[in-house]
Amino acid sequence: MERVQKIVARCLGMSRRKAEELVRAGRVAVNGRVVALGAQADGAADRVTVDGKLLKAEPARVYLLLNKPRNYLCTVSDPGGRPTVLDLVKSKIPVYPVGRLDFDSTGLVILTNDGAVAYRIQRAGTHCPKVYLVKVAGTPDEAKLDRLRRGITIDGERFAPCEIAKTREKAHSYSWLKVTLFEGRNRQLRRMFEFIHHPVFQLKRVAIGSLTDAGLPVGFYRPLTDAEVSRLRSLPVAAGKGRPRPK
Repeated sequence: MERVQKIVARCLGMSRRKAEELVRAGRVAVNGRVVALGAQADGAADRVTVDGKLLKAEPARVYLLLNKPRNYLCTVSDPGGRPTVLDLVKSKIPVYPVGRLDFDSTGLVILTNDGAVAYRIQRAGTHCPKVYLVKVAGTPDEAKLDRLRRGITIDGERFAPCEIAKTREKAHSYSWLKVTLFEGRNRQLRRMFEFIHHPVFQLKRVAIGSLTDAGLPVGFYRPLTDAEVSRLRSLPVAAGKGRPRPK
């Protein structure tokens, strides 16, 4: 169940405010009865009409933030039978992960059934940076880190500039680094640090744009708030990223 103005806004592609105006004007009915603002309905089961015209049933949009454990795939299914992130969430409405996170990495993954929002997250570039804590072998010197910061080419593939900061925690055999990426490529961080001879031991994504892992234990998930969804919907698409895929 959800507020009827949300159903109207979603089905008619209008703002929530305009949908509320329709309700206040007495133009919205549920199962033949005109409803007031704040009334709730089931968009899949109830008959919702505007000016007597039946709205096309559409599944509610779902937005989840998961803190992925190790040994889960960021995919809908796996032919080999390995566990996927969908095994960790309970959603009656099918969702899919946005972007990728390695099987043996941990951290934040957004799951949704909203193709438009997924598109914006993946193509927002500097407007939606992804932040990682990375444990690497040894202690990379500044010259090596600067190579990565400026952007490098590995096997003919160009990786964009990134931000790298050293953390206080380190030992003789390893170092922890905070890395901010503005793009998402397959096993990008592992390839970058392997290139400078400091392979990754552990990798955790701790932020996606303004979303962080604060208060969200590994293996758990939560729905995004309306304000968080609104920020994702308003993300600008970086130039040269192509056109949105159909919803």
